[in-house]
Parts: sequence; C-alpha cells; structure tokens
Amino acid sequence: MKDKFLRPLIGLVTVAAVVTVVALALNQFRGGFTSSVPVTLLSDRAGLVMEVDAKVQMLGVQVGKVSSIEELPDGRAAIHLAMDPSQLDLIPHNVLVDIAAPTVFGAKFVQLVPPAEWSSEPLQAGQVIDAQHVTVEINTVFEQLTSVLSTLEPEKLNETLGAIAAALNGRGYQIGKMLSDLDAYLAKVEPSLPALEHDLAVAPGVFNAYADASPDLIRTADNATRISQTIVDEQDNLDALLVSLIGLSDIGNDVVGSNRQALTDVLHLLVPTTDLTREYNEALYCGLAGILPLAKATPLPEPGVGVLAGFLWGQERYRYPGDLPKVAATGGPQCTGLPNLPYETIPPFVVTDTGTNPWKYGNPGVALNFEAIKRLLFGNIDGPPRNSAQIGQPG
Repeated sequence: MKDKFLRPLIGLVTVAAVVTVVALALNQFRGGFTSSVPVTLLSDRAGLVMEVDAKVQMLGVQVGKVSSIEELPDGRAAIHLAMDPSQLDLIPHNVLVDIAAPTVFGAKFVQLVPPAEWSSEPLQAGQVIDAQHVTVEINTVFEQLTSVLSTLEPEKLNETLGAIAAALNGRGYQIGKMLSDLDAYLAKVEPSLPALEHDLAVAPGVFNAYADASPDLIRTADNATRISQTIVDEQDNLDALLVSLIGLSDIGNDVVGSNRQALTDVLHLLVPTTDLTREYNEALYCGLAGILPLAKATPLPEPGVGVLAGFLWGQERYRYPGDLPKVAATGGPQCTGLPNLPYETIPPFVVTDTGTNPWKYGNPGVALNFEAIKRLLFGNIDGPPRNSAQIGQPG
C-alpha cells in the first residue's frame, strides 16, 4: 500500500523540483534576482526594433537594460532603463546617449557615450536624459523609398531614364573633360575658401541692412518708375528741349569761336587785376565783413542820416614838396582790427610812405602859430609858414 502512493509522490516532487529549477533559472536569466536603479531616456523615437530587455552599454560593457518603452502624447518615446547600481557611480551625470544598432537589420540597444568634459557628479537614480541620435533602420529607408516610388508613374520614369541615357550616350569624353575642368576649377577656388567663409559669415548683417533699407529702396524704385513715366509722357517737350539745346550750343560755339582771340586777350589783361585782388583778399574780406554790422544794425527811429560832429584843434596844412603824394607804401594789406572791432574803439593809423603824415610833428593837438618855435624844434620846414598869405601856393 505504501509503494502504491510512494512512487507517484516521488514523481510529483521530482516534477515540482524540475519546474522550480527551470523557473529560478529563467528568473535569474531575466535578472529577477539582481537589483536595479531606474533611469528614463527621452527620444524623438525609439526605433522600430527597440525591444524590452535590450542592452544598455558604455564602452562595450553592459551597465543595464531596457525595462519598458512608453509612447508620450507629444509623439516622443520614453525608454525606461534598469541600471546596474554597481556601475552607476562610473557613469558621469552629463553622459550622452545614442540609440544604435550593430547592423542595419540588427536590434537596437542604448549606447552611453562619454562626454568631452567628464562631470565629477555621477548619474543619479531617476534621472531623465535625452537621446542625441537614433540610427535609421533599413526598413525605414525602404518605407520612404516606397512612398516616393508610389508617387511616380512608371512610364514617365522610364521616359526620363531613357532621355538621360540618350543624353549621356557617346558623351563620355565630354563628361570626363567636364569633371577634369571642374576639378581644376575647384583647385583654384580652394585658396579663396577662407574669404568665402568670411563673406558668408558677414552676409547676414549685409542682408539685414538691405532688409532694413528695403522700404526706402522700394520707394526709390517707385519714384524712379514715376519719373520714367513722366519722361515718356513729356518726350515731345524733351525732344524740343534737346533740339533747342543743340541750337544754343551751336550759337555758343559760333560766339566763342569767333571771339576766341578777344576773350583770350581779356583774360590775359585780367591777370594783373586778379593777382592784385588775390594779394589783397584779406583786406577786402575785412572791409566787406566790417560793413555787415552796419547792414544788420537796427534802423533809425526816423528816416535820415545821423551825423556826430565835433571840433578839433587846427593842425599843419599840407606843404610842398614834402607832402606830395607817393606810391611807396609797403607791408601788404592791413585790417587794423576789422571785421571784429570792439565798441568805441578807433582803428590805429598805419603810417606808410605815401607822401604825407598828419602826425609827423609829434603833436596832433594844438598847432602853435610861431614859426621860430617850429624851426627851433624841427628845423627848416618845407613851404611857407601857416600864417603866410601864400596859403595854397608852393613854398
């Protein structure tokens, strides 16, 4: 009786033991006994062959696996990673992430890429990182190619390819020469690439300036259109004006040509006058500028001329021959304070060799009528004395 129940019991225990071993092996294979740290990876897309339990590697070493994939409302994918806690301290906080594949048709895996500047802070549990790049699958390429080919009409594609084949047929030498010339041209252009790069760098500023000035340019073009339209509308009057100008130029040529020698002589005669004017330009400017205050002065309350008169002590008259006029003054033009003469200021008298000097006796005040005193002080004086009856006659 015992053997009858013992054998089935032993078989049942054996089956249960085998099932337990298999279950434990599968759980261990899936990492059920290994603790993990969650990290979330955000990507524009996960890829068509990204699956759960895909590897997470860094520098060829597996540091975790994909626990689940979630599609976000904005179309992106949230890939939840189960990271190995023992490897987490070796991964920097600013690690870069690529979703790559070993082959074109292979399954995707998460590849952690060390950054250029290694952060001293390690990757934290629950951290959210962004994927930098997702490898394109061959089926995606085929899908896009199929969508393109589906829009093409076979007969038109055949016609186009036939036209291209006919255009290239027998023109291999020309095409080769064109490629050779293109290579030579590119070799010549290559030294200018830095300048071209600089031009492209400053081009946005130039284009922005043109964009800012575009309203004015458009307005100028609009005005130019109106001007051209006006010229078209007034073309008859313009033709008449041009004909009149031609006639005027013919008359001018006749007048100038017939009087060429006379005009030349006049210009030669004007040379001394213009030279003298140029030499005295400073004095002329001072004189004309000195008149400006009179021209801009406040007019008199009543029309007329205001005269301020006074009486001075008598001075010596002109004598012969000492006071005969001479043209011997030197020293160039004299402005004597003009054009900015201060108020109540008398310009100084410039003594020049012109034959007379009212202050030559040194006393421009009272003129004593004693000839003996004059002769005693100044010696013999030309002409008769002041009290002589020969006033106005040579001495």
